[in-house]
Amino acid sequence: MDKNNRIAILGGGPAGLSLAMYLEKKGYANYVIYEKSGRVGGKCCSPVYNGAAIELGAVMGAPSYYAVKDVEEYCGFTHDGPSMKREFKRKDGTVYDPFDGNDPKNVPHMKRIRKQLARMALLLETKYKGYDVNGHRGVAFGRYEGDAATPSRPHIEGENPNLKDLSLPFKEFCKLNKVPLIQEMWIGPFTPFGYGYFDEIPAAYVLKYLDMQTLLNFTKVNLWTWKEGTESIWRRLNEKLMHPAALNSLVTSIERKDGKVFLTVNGREEVFDILVITSPLDQLGSFMKLREEEQEHFSKILTVAYDTFAVDIEKGDYPEHSYYILENMTPTRRGHLQVYYKRDESRIDLPIVTYSIRSHLGKRTLSYKRGKAMVLADLALAKNKASKVLEEHSWYYFPHVDSSTYASGWYDEVEAMQGKENTFYAGEVMSFGDMDEVSEYSRELVERFF
Repeated sequence: MDKNNRIAILGGGPAGLSLAMYLEKKGYANYVIYEKSGRVGGKCCSPVYNGAAIELGAVMGAPSYYAVKDVEEYCGFTHDGPSMKREFKRKDGTVYDPFDGNDPKNVPHMKRIRKQLARMALLLETKYKGYDVNGHRGVAFGRYEGDAATPSRPHIEGENPNLKDLSLPFKEFCKLNKVPLIQEMWIGPFTPFGYGYFDEIPAAYVLKYLDMQTLLNFTKVNLWTWKEGTESIWRRLNEKLMHPAALNSLVTSIERKDGKVFLTVNGREEVFDILVITSPLDQLGSFMKLREEEQEHFSKILTVAYDTFAVDIEKGDYPEHSYYILENMTPTRRGHLQVYYKRDESRIDLPIVTYSIRSHLGKRTLSYKRGKAMVLADLALAKNKASKVLEEHSWYYFPHVDSSTYASGWYDEVEAMQGKENTFYAGEVMSFGDMDEVSEYSRELVERFF
């Protein structure tokens, strides 16, 4: 591709900013990033209270976040935030350890979990070889194609008919492979952070995000945080880029004609050679004329109703740690508090942040008002009553497709559309919704097409 092409990048979140970084590394300089909000980072949202950052979106990283590591190295910083600790509570506020292997009552169950975890590790290494490459190309047809989940990320590809199983909901996938108990290990880092329930979400999403090495990092709490919050990763990258994102840029029209792309931004028309969309694909139709195949595919994208609340806690009720409430991580308990996060163990003057899901495929989505009331009631039940809600977000969260759509080859059909009318697609739905997966996809998109 001509390095002089003028490139428009829609979205100043991790996907768009990473894409610009990787373009620069390949010698492209003629790009513009349009971000409609007044800040960069997307769902990496780290407001400051009492002089310290809290997390209202993305919370953490892991040593297997190789694309985030690229950003750190490019900008000259590292993960320097407070260490993470967490405990578990029952919904009545009782503290317990569901994974205590020394509790005589728990020993038989933990032995079964460890046995199934070992079986799962072997299955992923052998039967499902290629499961952990970034993106979803070929999976529905028993192929893998992409970069390996290792620090050097070599390109790998091959045939593996077993990968078709990844189209199944994760619960069915585990049943098929006789490892149902491993869901107890995977659920904590998955469901409460807005990624849905195991009876509805295709296994591909679960396992490409929580591949075995990442799952073990979460289990051992071998995690990264940043002193100024996850938002600071992308703020620093934006400052380092040759062309920082143009904030408060409202794109109201996109027209593709005569080999060019015409964008109307804040009432002014701009002309580009290439368009890369990292913003929500299912929302494009409101300001862009879509081809029939685009409209058909993007209309199948689903999201999760996911809320986070920053709250002050009543005097004397401040939690000792972050807490996971596993009993609430089921579809029948949707809307209830699943995790509440204490950002810094050494501080009792910072808000805590709650995480909850109100939706489930095929079931009625609870109202935002009801979900908020349920979360606050659950905090009181857990003996950490909130005194005030300081900030709240209901996110556009985890764009994905359902199992039947995945199995039909949705991803391969969308990938076949890359480059048509000088348009490319990146962002969450093309890989997974965490900051590393979207950045990794942007890296690979640049390698493939630019």
